[in-house]
Amino acid sequence: MIIADDGSDEEAVECIHQLMKKASFTVKHCWHEDKGWRKNIILNKAIETSDSDYLVFIDGDCIPHRCFLEDHFSNRKDHFVLSGRRVQLSQKRTDLLSTKQIKDGFLEKGTGLLLLLLDGIFEKVKHSENAIRVKNRFLRKYLIKDKRRGILGCNFSIHKSDILLVNGFDERYNYPGTGEDSDLDHRLQRAGIFCYSRKHLLTMYHIYHKKFDLVHAPNLKLLKDNDDQGITFTPFGIHKG
Repeated sequence: MIIADDGSDEEAVECIHQLMKKASFTVKHCWHEDKGWRKNIILNKAIETSDSDYLVFIDGDCIPHRCFLEDHFSNRKDHFVLSGRRVQLSQKRTDLLSTKQIKDGFLEKGTGLLLLLLDGIFEKVKHSENAIRVKNRFLRKYLIKDKRRGILGCNFSIHKSDILLVNGFDERYNYPGTGEDSDLDHRLQRAGIFCYSRKHLLTMYHIYHKKFDLVHAPNLKLLKDNDDQGITFTPFGIHKG
C-alpha cells in the first residue's frame, strides 16, 4: 500500500506512521508540503515509489469492498484500464458507520446492504444499486455488460507500464474535479488504452461529505489544449522535459 499524502499536518502524519507499524503488509508513505491542491504531483510520486506491475487507485474518502483488490486483479487485461463505480453513502449512514462494522463487512451483506438500497429509495442517495456485487459468469455475460467509460479517479486500476507510457498524471492541474483524471483517460485513449467499467463489481463505498466545486476554468482550458494538440505523453508528468 502506498499512501499518496497531499500535505497532511503533523498530527495526521504521526497517526499514519503509528498505523503503519501495526500493518501486516508493507505500507509506504509519500508526503509533500501543503501548497494547495497538488494531488496529481503526489500521485506521480506514488507511482514512482511503487514496486508492483499493476496499480489500483482509490481516494482517501472511500472504503473498498473486501473483494475490491481481488476483483481488480483477477479481471485485469493488458492495455486496458478497469474502473468500478461508487456507492454513495448518506450522511446518516456515514455518521453511524464504525470501524468494527467496516471490518465485519457490514455494508456488504444482510442488514447493511438492505439499508444502502433503502437509502437509495427513501433518502434519494445516488448509485446505491452499485452495492449489489454480481460475480456470476452467466449474469455478467448476458445481463451486465461491461461498458467503455471514463476513468473514475477514486476507483481504477492499470498496468504500471501503461500509465508510464503516457508519463502519468499531468501535474499542471491545480484544482480537483473535471480534468485531472479525464486528462489521463483521454491521453491513454490516444495511446490505444481504453477504460472499461465493470458495474456491480470492483465495489467502492464513498463516504458522505459536503459537495464542493468540481468545475474550474483552468482545468477545462488545460484539458481542451491537451486534446486539441493530441497530447499523449505529457512533458509535465513523472519525467519532466
